Amino acid sequence: MWDVDVAKRFEHAGRCFDLQVAFRSDARRLVLFGPSGAGKSQTLKMIAGLTTPDTGRVQLAGRTLFDHCSRIDMPPQQRAVAYMFQDYALFPHLTVRQNIAFALHRGAFNPGRDVQHAAVQRWLDAFGLGPAAQHYPEQLSGGQRQRTALARALVAEPRALLLDEPFAALDQALRARLRDELRALQAQLDIPLLLITHDEDDVRLFGDEVLHLAHGRLIGEVGR
Repeated sequence: MWDVDVAKRFEHAGRCFDLQVAFRSDARRLVLFGPSGAGKSQTLKMIAGLTTPDTGRVQLAGRTLFDHCSRIDMPPQQRAVAYMFQDYALFPHLTVRQNIAFALHRGAFNPGRDVQHAAVQRWLDAFGLGPAAQHYPEQLSGGQRQRTALARALVAEPRALLLDEPFAALDQALRARLRDELRALQAQLDIPLLLITHDEDDVRLFGDEVLHLAHGRLIGEVGR
């Protein structure tokens, strides 16, 4: 399912950080675990196509998304991989309905406030967001913002879901509830999931296989 072997040097303010990550896994729920600054988010961005590796390859279910030697670098929108940012990255000037519809939109302008699409309505209903469909992100609770971001990630029917610390911004009670909801949803959809975290509760619930990243290197599997 996952075949990743990437390397990249990051330079900032005269300092260098070398990230080199290689793993192969058939896990439907794979967790990349490690402290802040370990390189987890950058690894996820290289898989999604948001950051270009210096060398290596990225394959998902046998489909090549990036291969430095073969000069393959598929644009993010063609990778069919959904990426959910830690801060959810919702557009503040778009409503919940518009934010979700944006993932399907191909025109030069943003989706209209009254955009109608069966897939958008499906996820509004599935996540109980119908009453908030015309609300803006600043009017939403933390759970509603997360559900909106997740709906936007899923509406285009991606082949895999990449989650960057999806529960970090939530309080403890909401975090526990939404973990259970996401776990059930992933099992229902049977979509491969790669989640990065530094939280051991995420590891326990989502880690069919858990890889430990520190200082830009994988240092083995995490015992649970």
